[in-house]
Amino acid sequence: MAQHFPDQKLMARMSARMLLELGAIRFATDRPFMFTSGLASPVYVDCKRVISYPALRGTLLDFLLATIDRDIGRASFDVVAGGESAGIPFASWIAAKLSLPMVFVRKSPRGLGPQASIEGDLDPGARVLLIEDLTTDGASKLQFCKALRRAGAVVDDAVVLFFYNIYTDTQASLSRNGLRLHWLADWWAVLEAAREMGVFGQAELTDLEQFLHAPLEWSGEHGGATRIGTG
Repeated sequence: MAQHFPDQKLMARMSARMLLELGAIRFATDRPFMFTSGLASPVYVDCKRVISYPALRGTLLDFLLATIDRDIGRASFDVVAGGESAGIPFASWIAAKLSLPMVFVRKSPRGLGPQASIEGDLDPGARVLLIEDLTTDGASKLQFCKALRRAGAVVDDAVVLFFYNIYTDTQASLSRNGLRLHWLADWWAVLEAAREMGVFGQAELTDLEQFLHAPLEWSGEHGGATRIGTG
């Protein structure tokens, strides 16, 4: 019997609405947010807020599991990994739901050796699924992926709640490094949901749309970087 999964667009729309409802989407045009990559943005997503809302959190975790089942398959990995620090709770919940071991990856190694960035037991050759809260330009996902591979793991897929999906080279760069990205919602889903819900004014929505269509140009005009470096 064929297995049926929730509609991808419906999950994206509902995920975007939930992020808006719990206040995870922040807007600031007068003083743009500056990312560690140097990029400037009028909007910011704080997926860490999800951990404090159990009902919405449960639905989003169900959507993550449906995405894993539809796009990857549970038989494709043996271990779940979370990135320090925002990815750790989501990886922990997914690992618990799937009854699988979990590790987490540090941003900086502690000590020496190939597993200096890994906390938890990770056997060489283990197939690892990387779980994170979000990705902007993909750089941190590659950093975590490379750390896992140095430790002997096989890493082909990463799953995030939110993908910016506005920087043109992100997916190509991840693909060149052998990593497939899967996500629930992106900025286009948020823009649609924000219009439906009326949570931002028209001026803010116009600014957001201008940013989404030309994020690097917007960043440069507001004191940020004009290029990304995903490796």
